[in-house]
Amino acid sequence: MPYFDAASAAPLHPVARQALLASLDEGWADPARLYREGRRARLLLDAAREAAAEAVGCRPDELVFTPSGTRAVHAGVSGALAGRRRAGNRLVVSAVEHSSVLHAAETHAAAGGTVTEVPVDRSGAVDAAVFAAALDTGTALACLQSANHEVGTGQPVAEVAEACRGLGVPLLVDAAQSLGWGPVEGGWSLLTASAHKWGGPAGVGLLAVRKGVRFAPQGPSDERESGRAPGFENLPAIVAAAASLRAVRAEAAAEGARLRALVDRIRARVPELVPDVEVVGDPVRRLPHLVTFSCLYVDGETLLHELDREGFSVSSGSSCTSSTLTPSHVLRAMGVLSEGNVRVSLPAGTAAEDVDRFLDVLPGVVAGVRERLGVPAAPAAAPAAGPGSLVVDALGRRCPIPVIELAKVIGDVPVGGTVTVLADDEAARLDIPAWCEMRGQEYVGEGDPPEGGRAYVVRRVS
Repeated sequence: MPYFDAASAAPLHPVARQALLASLDEGWADPARLYREGRRARLLLDAAREAAAEAVGCRPDELVFTPSGTRAVHAGVSGALAGRRRAGNRLVVSAVEHSSVLHAAETHAAAGGTVTEVPVDRSGAVDAAVFAAALDTGTALACLQSANHEVGTGQPVAEVAEACRGLGVPLLVDAAQSLGWGPVEGGWSLLTASAHKWGGPAGVGLLAVRKGVRFAPQGPSDERESGRAPGFENLPAIVAAAASLRAVRAEAAAEGARLRALVDRIRARVPELVPDVEVVGDPVRRLPHLVTFSCLYVDGETLLHELDREGFSVSSGSSCTSSTLTPSHVLRAMGVLSEGNVRVSLPAGTAAEDVDRFLDVLPGVVAGVRERLGVPAAPAAAPAAGPGSLVVDALGRRCPIPVIELAKVIGDVPVGGTVTVLADDEAARLDIPAWCEMRGQEYVGEGDPPEGGRAYVVRRVS
């Protein structure tokens, strides 16, 4: 069964498995103790730290292991903010950061701090100049991911790091998705990552803090991991994480080129095979193994279930696959179509035949979901006579129903006429303008909203 969700968790690398099993026998003792077993464990821990630091591009004494990538982010953000509290209380982040960064920002704001979100373009990238303009001497910390978790777009880290350096602002880089493919370029100050993203075991994160960065660990601490990650180290998992990071780096150039070619095939073929699809994310400056696309008139949850029935494990940022019924913050910040969203992230070793079979299966799956939802054919020519405006009440109905109802009636108004869609689904705010762009109609904007919802006005132009 092809597993196409490596961006969530990559399969355990064979080197990680070997290292994990070996260190279970050799690395079970307390590395802080001076007896023979403790010294053996300390040697394993030190070797793992050196290997991970070499891959990150920092000194071994600048890197600590944490219980997860999320914990690394939270410790990094809180420690850097506390260390620079005399400089200011302002935190600058991109609008598409991982939720762990945004949750840390919410905590900072709740404690009285200031948070500034830098917008992104439709590809999901920040403009380095815009990010730089958001900085000032009262900024305590800036955060910018190396590459986006949902759409794969790479960020201008080196340019932003240069701007941060000019103002003396430390830059924290979430490198969870990219570290397995190569080091993060530029003069970053703090870096975080998570082993299960590159084929290491879950439960191991990395936090690197450059020498000279003011840093004050928050919460109870002890003598382990420089006081930045208290508690007994999971040494077998740490050894396996470091060993697998070194292994995937050795394979990254060849495997990255191979997977990039497969992803390019998906990016090119999906719009040819499936009508009304938007491929999102930067087509060039991106992770080599990840592609995301969204399908009009498709229930994302049903689409994922149907692909699973066909043997494909994929992910989605659609609101109709989430308990919150809101699109992912990444798609929302990009302003792209969210319904029927599919993220394909290929693990190392993915066979070209599996990608070909995915492309064979996808059109029928999408067509079947659309048929069950009653998606209309393309609108007919404008009626000789008809109402100049219509109102569609889609309140209480979730994506993709508001857009489907819009498509059903757009042909009932003459060219120049309008359709107003009443909806309380957050996805409609993205998907109705996206439908207009894809269908060549004019999105007028939001009209007077009904109680508990919004009114979206569309003018027929063709």
